[in-house]
Amino acid sequence: MPRIHLGNWAEDAVNWLTDHLSWLFDFISSVVNGMYDGVEWVLGGPSPLLMAGILALLAFWMRGLPAGVVAFVGFALIDSLAQWDQAMQSLSLVVVSGAAAIVLAVPLGIWAARRDTAALVIRPVLDVMQTLPAFVYLIPAIIFFSLGTVPAVIATIVFAAPVGVRMTELGIRQVDPELVEAADAFGTPPLGTLLRVQLPLALPTIMAGVNQVIMLALSMVVIGGMVGAAGLGATVFGAISQVDIGLGFEGGVSVVVLAIYLDRITGALGDHVSPLGRRALARRGSAAGGMRVLRYRPRPAVGVCGVTVLALVACCMGVFAGNGNGSAPHVSAAANVGKGQSVRIGSFNWDESIASSYLWQEVLEQRGYKPAVSTYDPGAAFTGLATGSLDYLTDAWLPTTHASYLKQYGKDYTDLGAWYDRTSLEVAVPSYVKGVRTMADLKGRSAEFGGKIIGIEPGAGEMKLLRSTVLPGYGLDKDYQVVSSSTASMLAELKRDYAQKKPVAVVLWSPHWAYSTYDLTKLADPQGLWGPGDSVHDLANKASGAKLSQVSAWMRTFHMTEAQLGSLEATIQGAGQGNAAQGVRKWIGQNPGIVDKMAPINGG
Repeated sequence: MPRIHLGNWAEDAVNWLTDHLSWLFDFISSVVNGMYDGVEWVLGGPSPLLMAGILALLAFWMRGLPAGVVAFVGFALIDSLAQWDQAMQSLSLVVVSGAAAIVLAVPLGIWAARRDTAALVIRPVLDVMQTLPAFVYLIPAIIFFSLGTVPAVIATIVFAAPVGVRMTELGIRQVDPELVEAADAFGTPPLGTLLRVQLPLALPTIMAGVNQVIMLALSMVVIGGMVGAAGLGATVFGAISQVDIGLGFEGGVSVVVLAIYLDRITGALGDHVSPLGRRALARRGSAAGGMRVLRYRPRPAVGVCGVTVLALVACCMGVFAGNGNGSAPHVSAAANVGKGQSVRIGSFNWDESIASSYLWQEVLEQRGYKPAVSTYDPGAAFTGLATGSLDYLTDAWLPTTHASYLKQYGKDYTDLGAWYDRTSLEVAVPSYVKGVRTMADLKGRSAEFGGKIIGIEPGAGEMKLLRSTVLPGYGLDKDYQVVSSSTASMLAELKRDYAQKKPVAVVLWSPHWAYSTYDLTKLADPQGLWGPGDSVHDLANKASGAKLSQVSAWMRTFHMTEAQLGSLEATIQGAGQGNAAQGVRKWIGQNPGIVDKMAPINGG
């Protein structure tokens, strides 16, 4: 069969849309960002317990006293896990994307239910939208809308809307045709039949669709953490990338609390808006007997007044002024070089990347800038740097590992030079595996290793080099399968097999903390197929590098020794997950003069 280049056609279509409709994507980005900022300002403004009280009162109104108490306890738990800000950011994403998906889905569902031709067109599109892997939506979303909140919201809308369309169509089609015929016989216009007969009777099914849209939106919002969307998704993604069981469990519990709350509230909303649901509520209330106090729900006017009073209390306390950053260092007038300029720094979940990016964040804060570090998958980070969503990337391995990104996006980057020189790429095995010291020694021993080399992210340059050059060069491409996973999965596999003394071959690089944790053998590369080794470079977006000329000048002269980088990584590890900034401050305190050396005030 001839090769069908469907992927090339899709790429050409995306490029055409990017070239000709960039104005539309910019407009959509502005609208979505404005909506998200407004919702996040409302949800994140009040103090955690006050906002928990507002949400609990809403649950009390919708489902009764037990639901209100459980909701307050659940949100208090999120606050005690130090995940409150992230939870409110995720809730904001769900509200924005869920509302947009519902606004699109319900009219489309009505159209499909009332027009068979429309249904024939819409259903195949919904099939594609529902069956494509969720991650696929993120690829064009990044290209069209860059990194951050907007691609996550857009991808979530595409992912969640189909179920709303289907359930709306199903609900209307299930209305008894005789009732519709009776309405027509009495002279009711089509719109009146829809509003007075079909929609009221279809509401239970439509509200079930709304519930599922919200739940799917929450699941996709977590995935959106991979492309820089704030919230619990970023927490879970970071925990997965660094095999942090504790943080992952805390983020997961917070997601569960949000999911249960949203599920119960949207489910109860269906009972409140549906005539059948309201009658069922009335019957349950009259039959409650001695449990009536537990079944009591405030009337809508009372519920609205309660929420309003708490919101006014929040305003009077001044909590809507913003969260602020009380930990930001005081900057003297002489050191205030940045004068509040924003600097966006991209990071991977690699130790040297986290160390260098948070180090620059602290240094730039002390020089009067407003830096922000965001963590992404490498492919997303390089794309964001090219599109201008990021100003700097501090962990480009050149000329080998990240060469493919330079080939694709190099015209959009400015290379600020290497800040660390001693790197290498390798396959490593535990030292208890005897007789394997070079890549060539793997020949004929694939059964011992299960025929697998455990790899990292499929988009990593090291993985591409291993598959295309290293394994074929040693005649190992037929004997071994390179298993794509993630850095976290690779390290988890290494930890498990090492504890059981099982042979395992993993993709690694130096420097890496695994070599100090486990007794490993770097497999020598006598043919030099891995290349001469990389240097770690700072890259700038071309426009940003010129706009932030002083920062770029400082980065051009930046350099770290192996001892400095190792001690910085160790200090960050000691500070605990999520405390990279505190670890950096501690390290700076242990290394006086480092800030003045990295960012001299007089001259670059």
